[in-house]
Amino acid sequence: MADVGKPVVMISGASRGIGAATAQAMLEAGWSVSLGMRDPSASKFSGEPVLNCRYDALDPQSERDWVSQTVEHFGGVDALVLNAGIMMKKTVLEASDADFDLMFGVNVKSPMRLSQLAWPHLEKLPGRIVVMSSLSGKRVRSAGAGLYGMSKFALTALSQALRQCGKESGVRSTAICPSYVATDMAQGLTSASEAELTRPQDIATIIRTVLSLPASASISDVPVNWAVEECY
Repeated sequence: MADVGKPVVMISGASRGIGAATAQAMLEAGWSVSLGMRDPSASKFSGEPVLNCRYDALDPQSERDWVSQTVEHFGGVDALVLNAGIMMKKTVLEASDADFDLMFGVNVKSPMRLSQLAWPHLEKLPGRIVVMSSLSGKRVRSAGAGLYGMSKFALTALSQALRQCGKESGVRSTAICPSYVATDMAQGLTSASEAELTRPQDIATIIRTVLSLPASASISDVPVNWAVEECY
């Protein structure tokens, strides 16, 4: 059994990018971390405050196992960071049913199921949920981002719906909505250099801040851009 005095955060997609940066930030802030990823052996983290678990967004049993293992190991869950996601550069005219099912299965259905599974534990505290959405979940600025944008709009709506579910219990949900971040996913999507883009560590700092706020400072969403965005 880990140190029950530390708050516990579950982070999906934690093997690299924003997920790994968030894990590092939360460990530095004194949290215990339960990290969900397809290959736990690929984790950059180990030690007493860390639990590495298998998580596959297309495998609901892995979600149930991950939550159960986290509660058994740490004794509960204080926060959930729904970070795992995929990008598919297809217009809504090109997308097949299989493309739609894959995009929404990973980006929307799995976060919803994880929220349902973690909710009874979060209500006891009350806890926090952070949903990694996107500025594409607020507006679609190119045809190629159409299908992805649809999934992120739905993910932002999930975060807002969870806020309503937690109105009385005090569970708070916040959607983080960045533009391009210097991760593998952003490669080939923008002509900007990696040095110009928002860093994963920047997003991790925002997540850590949101998770530290009391229920009386409830934030619906945080838009983040690496540059000043042109107005319509």
